[in-house]
Amino acid sequence: MPAAAAPIISSVQKLVLYETRARYFLVGSNHAETKYRVLKIDRTEPKDLVIIDDRHVYTQQEVRELLGRLDLGNRTKMGQKGSSGLFRAVSAFGVVGFVRFLEGYYIVLITKRRKMADIGGHAVYKIEDTNMIYIPNDSVRISHPDEARYLRIFQNVDLSSNFYFSYSYDLSHSLQYNLTVLRMPLEMLKSETTQTRQESFDIFEDEGLITQGGNGVFGISSEPYMKYVWNGELLDIIKNTVHRDWLLYIIHGFCGQSKLLIYGRPVYVTLIARRSSKFAGTRFLKRGANCEGDVANEVETEQMLCDASVMSFTAGSYSSYVQVRGSVPLYWSQDISTMMPKPPITLDQADPFAHVAALHFDQMLQRFGSPIIVLNLVKEREKRKHERILSEELVAAVTYLNQFLPPEHTIIYIPWDMAKYTKRWNELGGCVIPTGRLQTGVLRTNCVDCLDRTNTAQFMVGKCALAYQLYSLGLIDKPNLQFDTDAVRLFEELYEDHGDTLSLQYGGSQLVHRVKTYRKIAPWTQHSKDIMQTLSRYYSNAFSDADRQDSINLFLGVFHPTEGKPHLWELPTDFYLHHKNTMRLLPTRRSYTYWWTPEVIKHLPLPYDEVICAANLKKLVVKKFHKYEEEIDIHNEFFRPYELSSFDDTFCLAMTSSARDFMPKTVGIDPSPFTVRKPDETGKSVLGNKSNREEAVLQRKTAASAPPPPSEEAVSSSSEDDSGTDREEEGSVSQRSTPVKMTDLGDSAKVTENVVQPMKEVYGINLSDGLSEEDLSIYLRFVQLGQSQHKQDKSSQQFCSRCPDGVIKLTPISAFSQDNIYEVQPPKVDRKSTEIFHAHIQASQGIMQPLGKEDTSMYREYIRNRYL
Repeated sequence: MPAAAAPIISSVQKLVLYETRARYFLVGSNHAETKYRVLKIDRTEPKDLVIIDDRHVYTQQEVRELLGRLDLGNRTKMGQKGSSGLFRAVSAFGVVGFVRFLEGYYIVLITKRRKMADIGGHAVYKIEDTNMIYIPNDSVRISHPDEARYLRIFQNVDLSSNFYFSYSYDLSHSLQYNLTVLRMPLEMLKSETTQTRQESFDIFEDEGLITQGGNGVFGISSEPYMKYVWNGELLDIIKNTVHRDWLLYIIHGFCGQSKLLIYGRPVYVTLIARRSSKFAGTRFLKRGANCEGDVANEVETEQMLCDASVMSFTAGSYSSYVQVRGSVPLYWSQDISTMMPKPPITLDQADPFAHVAALHFDQMLQRFGSPIIVLNLVKEREKRKHERILSEELVAAVTYLNQFLPPEHTIIYIPWDMAKYTKRWNELGGCVIPTGRLQTGVLRTNCVDCLDRTNTAQFMVGKCALAYQLYSLGLIDKPNLQFDTDAVRLFEELYEDHGDTLSLQYGGSQLVHRVKTYRKIAPWTQHSKDIMQTLSRYYSNAFSDADRQDSINLFLGVFHPTEGKPHLWELPTDFYLHHKNTMRLLPTRRSYTYWWTPEVIKHLPLPYDEVICAANLKKLVVKKFHKYEEEIDIHNEFFRPYELSSFDDTFCLAMTSSARDFMPKTVGIDPSPFTVRKPDETGKSVLGNKSNREEAVLQRKTAASAPPPPSEEAVSSSSEDDSGTDREEEGSVSQRSTPVKMTDLGDSAKVTENVVQPMKEVYGINLSDGLSEEDLSIYLRFVQLGQSQHKQDKSSQQFCSRCPDGVIKLTPISAFSQDNIYEVQPPKVDRKSTEIFHAHIQASQGIMQPLGKEDTSMYREYIRNRYL
């Protein structure tokens, strides 16, 4: 069923900041630079932020004239050409937000970006660099001695490390939510269409939208889910002042995309992790939950599959699966002042009615529906009671809450000690609708840290879900995937990068225990690296986590610097910042028995956020556009057919490919990515390491069976930074390539034996065997073709080969007639192409053909977008 609407593409994608002594002028344009918007920022206010948005859409010519007038009016002397009154300060790709400490406001701009993924033609970018500019000019600046320290703390949050954004795709919501919104009934969209279709005068508005009602397309923009937005506090001050296109929401976590090639059919496997901005922090300083039900280290991981041969939300095939990790939803903590690797777990508050757990699961029911499956990876058998404290309390909380829920929507609790046994899920849940199957409910995984064990468990569950996703798209005949296949190895590499990145953000080091560790196939050399990662994590937790926590609190607006109050570094703890009920009188308590939101329970198992109701419709911005409007035309946005573009810009995303990086290069190997490979057959070490790249290159040069090393661009595309690159260096080498040993002459025979491969494995046949009758017949036919090709009269060849003037002329030597494999006749031109050619010739002579209705509409759209 075609979608009834399309996502609205932001018209502010390129920005230029111009500076005068009294103003900043921020000029934003769409990618084609046909529509412009202008923000005026006052620089004469020392502590207040004054922004004016006229909400007018300018053309390129109008912006040039406006900037020219501003330049002329701000010169020191009228008519002076030597010094300009308008300076170009910086170019950017988006506004992160505005922030103020103790002096005036700063503006944070994205100055460098990199494309990380493509979801149905919608680009996902990673922030590579930012610029922080102080707004008030020096003449009105009121200096404060602590301003520089707050600035350093704020900038400790590295915005170039795993922050992502998109101009047209809502990254804070799942793919299921975004497609559900686009497939709303047409009647709902008509009722919610805003009264003002255009914010500027449009001479073609009525004719395009009313008389040609069939060409109108609804554009939809939804409010982001603020729990996963990290610059919401920075944009809050301008949210109600400027046009929505200026608001660029960013998420923090992980984004990776790889290409699974199935007999030439490309399938994109995308992994997106959204880290919660509520109760965010570092490992030992943020444990459990706060008073509002937000838990520490809460990350929503979504794996998406899409058929890349069709780039459209309306005609393409998509599949998405979401799972969540998060700390145990209780009041608990660990005291790190004891300088112990595993500090004792302490339950800070008694919660007999599971108040905080009820708030947490109520949020999950609203976003994901039912059932909520709690996969608890905390150890059950311990010599000294440590982790089991959390298990006992969590079981008691879930048991208490379940006695009030309807039996069909109860919370499912599964204890799973990874050191003891494993478990498989073969049940397919969800809700079937005419356009597919919706995911209802979610799997929530936790251990103590929600790092190593959790990542491995999520990979195992994700692997099972991947099989069902491939099966639902018709790519495999049964929902089952085996280990050691190219598809699973590609998926495992994505999850390794995903786990390393999230572990660095929360724990300060990469993963200690990986998928291979729990599969009992990790090499012995992995243990030494595990020890180093453990020491790195311990050092980070002991010495740098406090500073990182202060930076996060300041960036997210949990702490606001105020004159006359204690500074951030003077606070003994941030407990009171994250638990707001300690700073004011207790509000009315929720019911101990009816602990859920009434509207949520009515629509289960469907998630309330995806139900079409009045409350959710208020979160949408619905607007009707022309059929060829740039704000909703994702094809023009991606390919830009009306302008000159290079392949490097259009196809700048270099992703990992199963055929290039994992499939063996040996002739005769089954190219299917679902074929089980031997450890020495793979085309790439699944868990290679950048630090061992030089050693790997040396091994590949000396081992005939190994493929060439991947390019630097391919390596950087599979993992964004060094956080996703710790991948069992020596283990991968020992299993997938043959190292050269610097030994004496006695070992040379062994090295040669390992390097030289059998002839049949290299060429596919054994040349010492005799030819079959079929092969011999094919060869004889080929010889006959060659003899017929070179038949000619030698005398004519001598006569025509060289002319008297000394110029060599080539003569045809083929004895075959025309229209064969050596010489073909020109193809016949169809009637429509001939008519187009004749019309083109007549147009050059001044004879114009009458334009059709669609041609007229397209021309008017072009004129309106370009010049009006």
